[in-house]
Amino acid sequence: MTAHDELRLLPWAGRDGKPCYLSTDNPGGYVSRLADHIEAFQLGLAYQLLEHSSQVLDDETKDPEELNLLATQLASALRDVLRVATSRGRCQVAPGRS
Repeated sequence: MTAHDELRLLPWAGRDGKPCYLSTDNPGGYVSRLADHIEAFQLGLAYQLLEHSSQVLDDETKDPEELNLLATQLASALRDVLRVATSRGRCQVAPGRS
């Protein structure tokens, strides 16, 4: 997934929310495979949440607490998807925003 001598942004944060990076020559190693699995899970969860959000937003009887929860979950999923995109080199994120 990463070129030689290139760091891979991992799909989880380290201490104090700082980004974690992996440096390896083995894209099939344990941490690389774990990161691939977590990224796939995050992308799948974002897709499911997007589908669910359509149902919630179409229902005019939803209370503000449920809408707030939905917004919080969508923001979290978007953060994960942006991290995956950045890791895969398909998205440039402003410094300090990973």
